[in-house]
Amino acid sequence: MWYHKPVINEELLQSLPNLKIVANSGVGIDHLDLKLLSSYGVKLSNTPFIVSTDTADMGMALMLASSRRLVEGYQMAVSPDTEYFPADWLGDELSGATLGIVGMGTIGYKVAERAKAFEMKILYHNRNQRNKEEESAVGAIYCKKIDDLLQQSDFVLLSVNLTPQTHKLIGKRELELMKPTATLINISRGLVVDQDALVEALQNKVIKAAALDVTYPEPLPRDHPLLKLKNVIITPHIGSATKKTRRLMMENMIESIQAGLTGLPIPNEVL
Repeated sequence: MWYHKPVINEELLQSLPNLKIVANSGVGIDHLDLKLLSSYGVKLSNTPFIVSTDTADMGMALMLASSRRLVEGYQMAVSPDTEYFPADWLGDELSGATLGIVGMGTIGYKVAERAKAFEMKILYHNRNQRNKEEESAVGAIYCKKIDDLLQQSDFVLLSVNLTPQTHKLIGKRELELMKPTATLINISRGLVVDQDALVEALQNKVIKAAALDVTYPEPLPRDHPLLKLKNVIITPHIGSATKKTRRLMMENMIESIQAGLTGLPIPNEVL
């Protein structure tokens, strides 16, 4: 499967009685019915670890672009109407700011490693607290309650899998807990955020800005209000989109398929 295609439904599974394995590109499997696959005896694999470095880089890129207003700055610099650069056109510093990471898995932890180099204070909320050695290595402080993280963070970065528990995890209540000077960064899945609530929060200055690599749907309708806001950066779900990583993803998928066909243990099998 690449870009969620082909759609794996009962009709397809019935038409492929000898299907042994579905190899899915990327880490997210929210588009797949695991019980349905299992009922047909079909195994599933994904490529979870390969994408983590590039996706963490993307999180930092969005954080920097938003804080320093790079998109607005570029538009000003190339506009035919620009006669001078205003001296009071300012962004925000990352250094010394507080970053709250929601979801400290492989990607979230790599973001923390990068944020440490920017001398950021790092908070995180996760289903399970990481061990003291891992926390100490990046200077991360665990927040058992997501509310505590939201209230303290200058930047909130979402790096969770989309599950029934994380569906619209960030809604009106959570956005109102954030600082009015805070920025929301989403590198997970669009449906982790209530987009209508986010539009309202951005329009009413409940939070300062958002930087999103994911939305729902993708792409957004061309008249969607998020596309009209100056305090929003949207990229086309390119967290893992580097030449090297995409090639490695494909190689991993082939390895899983070959293993599935020959009865060998499947690398990165989703159980």
